[in-house]
Amino acid sequence: MYGFGQMIEILKKNPKKIVFTEGSDPRILEAASRLLASNFLQPILVGDEEEIVSSAENNGYNIRGARIVDPKKYDKMDEMVEMFCELRKGKGITPEMARGVLTAANYFGTMLVKMGEADALLGGATYSTADTVRPALQLIKTKPGHSIVSSCFILVRPAATGDNEVLAMADCAINIHPTEDELVEIAGETAACAKIFGVDPKVAFLSYSTFGSGKGEDVDKMRNAAAKAKERYPELPIEGELQFDAAVSPRVARTKCPASTVAGHANTFIFPDINAGNIGYKIAQRLGNFEAYGPILLGLNAPINDLSRGCNASEVYSMAIITAALAD
Repeated sequence: MYGFGQMIEILKKNPKKIVFTEGSDPRILEAASRLLASNFLQPILVGDEEEIVSSAENNGYNIRGARIVDPKKYDKMDEMVEMFCELRKGKGITPEMARGVLTAANYFGTMLVKMGEADALLGGATYSTADTVRPALQLIKTKPGHSIVSSCFILVRPAATGDNEVLAMADCAINIHPTEDELVEIAGETAACAKIFGVDPKVAFLSYSTFGSGKGEDVDKMRNAAAKAKERYPELPIEGELQFDAAVSPRVARTKCPASTVAGHANTFIFPDINAGNIGYKIAQRLGNFEAYGPILLGLNAPINDLSRGCNASEVYSMAIITAALAD
């Protein structure tokens, strides 16, 4: 896949440590065994060591070299509890309550990242998205200057030229009704993520209107958001509001917005709300034969990503590489 080879080469030069919160899950173990064989990512498997080793042996996966950390036996638990209480200061959390919370792998794994024991985290093989995102918001928190966590999907399709066609779409999983200013943040983070995959982002703020052809509050929102994004990210090619056909078809763009350099060539799409985004990426995935990678969480101080509970080992492996590549 375009971009993966580049990411792997970068990781080989600067290997990262990634936490898997569901350490005994066979899909996690298969992905971890592949990562260990390639030697560019260090898996940290959270859970009971005996259970993890037994699951690996029963399923035929070699996880020698992986670090296994059991929250019940963690030697730095006192330090972790103290830091957790400080991070949650004002929430009435006692040390005893903190110890209870930190027996949960999602909170424990997130604290490993916060403490610098790991560079990134991948969860959600059995947890819900909320159970992965909530600890990240509470403990890792958003980057300076950011008010939200958002998400994007990277969509990949083999092209006749031999190179893959790569697109970015956001926000398709987290923010239900983003405001104008939130859409600006989403656009900047999505463009930055797209670059990791070798995409030269051309950003389209999508609508049912192109340059005022339609009317309504939602049209105004996307037009205003595009204008604000141009001011905040002057180095990015940004256009909006655009209908999808005007964004991707040079022929349509010549008719509807001939002066635009983005219209007809967009590859990074910002949707007005989660309804449009979720439907849009799934149409591309199911009818356009794109592979969809994500949701990739954006705007956090460290890379934390969420798996689908229906994921397979190959998807875990791919998402582990993507997540680690987002680490500084």
